[in-house]
Amino acid sequence: MTVDPASAKRRTARHRAARPRRGQLTSTPARVTLAAGVACCLGLIGVVGTRDTGQRHEPVREVLADRAATQERASRAFERTAAPPVAVPVTPIPVATPSPTPTRKAPKKPSPPKRPRPVAGLDQRQMDNAKVIVDVGRAMKMPRRALVVAVATAMQESDLYNLASDVLPESSDYPHQGSGSDHDSVGLFQQRPSSGWGTVAQLMRPAYAARAFFTALAEVPGWAELSLTEAAQAVQVSAFPDAYAQHEERATTVVAALV
Repeated sequence: MTVDPASAKRRTARHRAARPRRGQLTSTPARVTLAAGVACCLGLIGVVGTRDTGQRHEPVREVLADRAATQERASRAFERTAAPPVAVPVTPIPVATPSPTPTRKAPKKPSPPKRPRPVAGLDQRQMDNAKVIVDVGRAMKMPRRALVVAVATAMQESDLYNLASDVLPESSDYPHQGSGSDHDSVGLFQQRPSSGWGTVAQLMRPAYAARAFFTALAEVPGWAELSLTEAAQAVQVSAFPDAYAQHEERATTVVAALV
C-alpha cells in the first residue's frame, strides 16, 4: 500500500500535537480517550488510503462523536441503575439503669408481753405468777379444774410469791420475791429439794415449779372427782390439809380472768 508523504507528515504532526509536553499533567481518562482517538484515526487513514483529506476527517469526527455519545449514555444509564446506598440501621445500645437499692426497714422491736390486770385483790407480781401457772397448765392440756387447784395451792403455800428459803442460802442467788423459813421449802409451791422435787435452781423458776405440781396432780387417781382440798393435799402432803379450801373462790376468779 502506497502512503502519501503529505498525509504521513500531517499524521505525524497530529500525533505530536496529541502528545503532552514534558511536565504537562494529563488525567487518566483524557489519556485513554486520546489513545483511542489516535488508534481510530490511524485505522481509518489506512482504510481510506488516497481519499481526499476532507473526506478522511469527516468519518473520524462522526466515529468520535458516536463513541462519546455512547459513553455518555452508558454513564447516565449506570447512574440510574446504580443501587442507592443501603442505610444500615443502628441499634442503640441500651444503657443499664442501676436498680434502686432497697431500703432496709429496721426490724420491729418485739413488744413486751402484755401483763394481766390484777383481780381478786392480787397485786401485779401475784397476778404475773398466777399467769405463769395457768399458761403451763394449758400447755400441758390440763382442764380448768386443775388450773383452779394449782392457783389455790400456790395462794396457800406462798401467797403467790416466788419465795427463797432462809435455810437454803443458795436459793437467794436466784430471782425471788421474799423468803420463808419452812425447812428447805422454796418457790411458789414451797417444794423441797430434799423430797425429790428438783434442784434449788429448778424450783426457783415458777414455770418449772408449776409443771412439777401438774405432773404430780395428774398421777393422783381420780383427782378430778376429789374436792379441791383433797386434790391439793394429795400432791402437797401438808400439815394443814384443810387450808386450801379457803382460796377456791379467789382462785376461780383469777383463772377466769386469765383463760
